Amino acid sequence: MSERSKAKRSKLTSPPPHSSTAFLTQAHTLTLTQNLGFTMARKSLLLKQTLATILFILVVYALISTFLSPANSSSSSKLEATLPFSFANSAAAINEFSRELELSRDNPEKLPGESAPRVKIYLYDLPRRFTNGVIEHHSIARGGRPVDDVTLLKYPGHQHMAEWYLFSDLMRPDSERIGSPVVRVLDPDEADLFYVSFFSSLSLIVNPIRASGSSQDQARVLYSDEETQEALLEWLEEQEYWKRNNGRDHVIIAQDPNALYKVIDRIKNSILLVSDFGRLRPDQASLVKDVILPYSHRINTFTGDVGVGNRKTLLFFMGARYRKEGGKIRDLLFQVLEKEGDVIIRHGTQSRENRRAASQGMHTSKFCLNPAGDTPSACRLFDSIVSLCIPVIISDSIELPFEDVIDYTKIGIFVDSTSALKPGYLVSMLRAVTTKRLLQFQKELKEVKHYFQYEEQDGTVNEIWHQVSQKLPLVKLMINREKRFVKRELTEPECSCLCSNESGVVTTLNPLRLL
Repeated sequence: MSERSKAKRSKLTSPPPHSSTAFLTQAHTLTLTQNLGFTMARKSLLLKQTLATILFILVVYALISTFLSPANSSSSSKLEATLPFSFANSAAAINEFSRELELSRDNPEKLPGESAPRVKIYLYDLPRRFTNGVIEHHSIARGGRPVDDVTLLKYPGHQHMAEWYLFSDLMRPDSERIGSPVVRVLDPDEADLFYVSFFSSLSLIVNPIRASGSSQDQARVLYSDEETQEALLEWLEEQEYWKRNNGRDHVIIAQDPNALYKVIDRIKNSILLVSDFGRLRPDQASLVKDVILPYSHRINTFTGDVGVGNRKTLLFFMGARYRKEGGKIRDLLFQVLEKEGDVIIRHGTQSRENRRAASQGMHTSKFCLNPAGDTPSACRLFDSIVSLCIPVIISDSIELPFEDVIDYTKIGIFVDSTSALKPGYLVSMLRAVTTKRLLQFQKELKEVKHYFQYEEQDGTVNEIWHQVSQKLPLVKLMINREKRFVKRELTEPECSCLCSNESGVVTTLNPLRLL
């Protein structure tokens, strides 16, 4: 075929530049490009949704970890620490939380987000004489009559009610004890600690100072706190689990400074829950072994916001003027302050009317005076805190509850007794505090006041149990340590007595331990 013929045939068989095949090819290419763009947009949207879902899960996880944590001292910092900054950390956090949720179904003694199981505590089933029976005698001593079902009696209100709140807490189903660092067990062999729920503070005040009447029922039913203390120890010392470790793994509440005074030397090995150490020797109690409790406040909690506009009084105090021991400073403070124009300082005893007046006074004052009582502590400090009335604490030997989570210098002013009694010193110092500083104090008070509210779901009770649970390592240490010691009496306690509360020990191996 000639070259001319080939060229002509080629022109006949090749499609023209604008043929339908070229158009379809271009259209197909355009469609692929559009589909690719749509697919990429869709993937981008899905990625954003996925990231948003992961972030939501992390926030929920952080909130659960924060509010279920037994030590809720700094929620904001705990939340910040929980949120990770990388996708890898996010996935790890989700996987860890899922694993903890799965484990918590099988192990109710561990809450999601916790690093360790909760401390297991056994509540002794005490004879009713030591619990509801005390309530019944308190009622009878005030004109009441014996009842068939003492569990229906209401525990009477007073400033040492921690024993009631702790007992009631352990009696509730565990599902209702949100955030508690301890779990109640019904088998004593499983327990880390044993709680003795004797109403020791109420027992101390069963008999009123003045009898309310002379009915035959009151004359027939007599009550002795000392005899009840002795009976409790006779019962307790017969228990297998008390004898096993000499009571070291037992928790006993004696919140009133005079509670259990007759038998204190027989329970000094135990974890004692007390208001202060004013009437306890160093070999009986210490910060190392025991737990300081807040009083139950007796006035209404202030529900307003921070501010000084409605707080016209500089300094407020209402309480007994004449006290014993360290409380003698009260009368001296009355003499120094009672003529100051912007200070309200009044003598008053516990009564419903006086509590209303005290509530009004604390809620409308910038500062509240908190001198020592018969012992270094007094309930007025905790009334001040829930009133957002800045405490002015004048008690040189005071011990305060929960100091591992609360910096009291941020919520109150401490003044030594000598300086406080100088004429003009106290009021001049308080008048010099700026409004900005007052508001800072109030904000800090509002932040921590839940620690002093026994009725709060995650308030005082949970924090007490948290403090108790922190004593467990020491309890185990002392139990094991005691196994290799032989006790003997010393004229002066050694430094180890602050922890062990032994009269003295020598480090000679007891041969009976080898048998």
